[in-house]
Amino acid sequence: MADGCRTDDDASEDPAGAPRLRRARISVAAVFAIHGAASGSFATRIPWIKDHLHLSAGQLGLALVAPAIGSFLSMPLAGRILHALGHRAGNRLLITLFAAALALPALAPNLPLLVLALFAYGACAGVADVAMNAQAVEVEARLGRSVMSGLHGMWSVGGLLGSAVGVAATAAAVPGPAHLAVVAAALVVLALPACQGLLDVRPEPEEEAPPRFTLPPRSALAIGLVGFCAVFAEGAGGDWSGVYLRTVANAAPAVAAASYTAFACTMAIARLSGDAAVRRFGAVPTTRVSGALAAAGGVLVVTATSAVQAIGGFALLGIGIAVVVPLCFAAAGHSGDNPSRSIAGVATITYTSGLVAPATVGAIAEATSLRVSFVVVTALTLGLIAGARLLAPRLGRAAPVVATRESSPIESNI
Repeated sequence: MADGCRTDDDASEDPAGAPRLRRARISVAAVFAIHGAASGSFATRIPWIKDHLHLSAGQLGLALVAPAIGSFLSMPLAGRILHALGHRAGNRLLITLFAAALALPALAPNLPLLVLALFAYGACAGVADVAMNAQAVEVEARLGRSVMSGLHGMWSVGGLLGSAVGVAATAAAVPGPAHLAVVAAALVVLALPACQGLLDVRPEPEEEAPPRFTLPPRSALAIGLVGFCAVFAEGAGGDWSGVYLRTVANAAPAVAAASYTAFACTMAIARLSGDAAVRRFGAVPTTRVSGALAAAGGVLVVTATSAVQAIGGFALLGIGIAVVVPLCFAAAGHSGDNPSRSIAGVATITYTSGLVAPATVGAIAEATSLRVSFVVVTALTLGLIAGARLLAPRLGRAAPVVATRESSPIESNI
């Protein structure tokens, strides 16, 4: 992402550079999909874990903080791992570890061990997330056009597929440990070839390893606050939609699991079309409309008197928040003197949102009700409308071309 990086795939003097870049885009999309499939599989089993361990809403909320803490603490390690191994080997290692960690939460026999398992799961998820987004920025920079929303859309597609399998497993009364273990093994097998086409970006020999922690620039803070609102709503919808359907709408277990499927499906559709929407309408109108749709979805959830209305509300919420986080990462990466530092700052803020969202929703639900919790979620979606203008300058410019030996004029036309 920064000047001075090099890659073993020299496209500037290689006529095959353009096809190689296409393969890199396909490979990083596959990595996003695998990450999403693991996340979606886990989300459908949250109600099972709650019932299996007889957890209250507050206890579940406390346990769901653990993945966010693990992610937050592991993220700074991604830069050092990519520096030491290169992007291709680093991403292969990290996405494989995350896929394997999916099996852990359902094996926990009690709340303390569940917290430890979720911490490990979250740590693997966070470091893999940063690594694949770093590769995505490299690919987008070489293409010279926005692809970030589409790549995040592939994450949602993976989440949809993982949740669909989870719904089927739930309906068939497959135990949680067996379901997640089989999915974890399948994703590990898929992860190894998926990384073959990634750009093997490596630092120059004299380049120092990145610092473990760095303060984000002020510009990233404002962008990050918009992302904070979106990720809070995403975390609440993903982690609590199934529980909401079970406890508020009195839905059957399979129907409750399907709520996440609707949420992931609409997010996938919106993200896959997000790049085209931004190019046609601009970042500000797209973000404002997204915020309005998310708020409308939140209202449907809060006022739901049936499972159908609640699922529709979560689906609309998914549409509304889908493109905002990719827009935030793009705005940070396409501006300023140090894009990688801005991206890291936005990532830190958005992960902080993921850190507080489960506990906040659980605490409010414990003190009042889940309906009141989603009143707070709905209020935060209004922040997308208020902060839309902060994303305008970033999407108006082309993605910066990284000064490496792989960048070449032929690639900008892919």
